[in-house]
Amino acid sequence: MAAELAIEVRDLGVRFRRNRRGRRNIKDLFGGSSRRSRPGEFWALRHVSFEVRPGESIGVIGRNGQGKSTLLKLVAGVLLADEGDVRVHGGVAPLIEITGGFVGDLTVRENVRLIAGLHGMSRAEVARRFDGIIDFAELHDSVDTPYKRLSSGMKVRLAFSVVSQLEEPILLVDEVLAVGDKAFREKCYRRIDELLAEGRTLFFVSHNERDLRRFCTRGLYLDKGTLKMDAPINEVLDQYNADYTPG
Repeated sequence: MAAELAIEVRDLGVRFRRNRRGRRNIKDLFGGSSRRSRPGEFWALRHVSFEVRPGESIGVIGRNGQGKSTLLKLVAGVLLADEGDVRVHGGVAPLIEITGGFVGDLTVRENVRLIAGLHGMSRAEVARRFDGIIDFAELHDSVDTPYKRLSSGMKVRLAFSVVSQLEEPILLVDEVLAVGDKAFREKCYRRIDELLAEGRTLFFVSHNERDLRRFCTRGLYLDKGTLKMDAPINEVLDQYNADYTPG
């Protein structure tokens, strides 16, 4: 069964602290669960279970603070669960916290090599794809400019261009399409369409209902850190809208 799945999530839970200045002492670290559940802690996600098959397009839906981005970080492996298990079968191309990992003092050229290399792309592959990455990002005149001197829009274009060139079978997208001008968003849409046509698996977080209906066939509705609904995307969006429509 596992070989037929792209992502397996079993009874997942992750806990945060509201007061980040607080520190745990030695007794907390080695004490029982009741000792470790200190005041100010809350479960961002709990008892979340689902499976994703290769090639599925999943939209993660919910109001702000319901655990959507946390779930993507757990699938990406940049956050560890306190309970349960996440298993990802295949590599991940993460478009989450999209400009993370780039180094301000390095040039655009150096950052492309660095980020692509960190994601497992060989030097030969980076060289072969370099011109296409720069063309997509529309940064021909800024190749030797330090990354820190780019505008926020230019940084997003560069990050999307690099990550969308990765050959990983699973694509994680977190609100990245909300950033940038309309023309570049349309180019991103076309690129995601191409990746889906290749059979990639999409895990997509957005507050844009049009984008969710365009790219996704199935929805996961998170509410108060739990999975409230797992159904076809149109049904999930209709339920979400009904829940939060005044009257």
